[in-house]
Amino acid sequence: MPNPTQVTRSRFEIEQDGQTSYLEFETDAQGWMTLWHTEVAESQRGKGIALELVTTAFQYARDHSLEVDVICPVALHVLETHPEFQSLVRPK
Repeated sequence: MPNPTQVTRSRFEIEQDGQTSYLEFETDAQGWMTLWHTEVAESQRGKGIALELVTTAFQYARDHSLEVDVICPVALHVLETHPEFQSLVRPK
């Protein structure tokens, strides 16, 4: 049985034109996913990569029945424009 305080850090990545952009997140054994930070390579900004990373994270949470805690400002912005993900977010 996993330790209830066990936290796994990971990230979703997109590599394009030799540049890596990513979204850092954590999951824990209690069914939570925390979205910490999105970083898009400067040369790749304005191409929808951040939206793709955040959408991937929310879809991952949905597919794995995780509740989401959003710290990342980019992910918070996506929530404002994509209400279909609101049901995944931890109530404040």
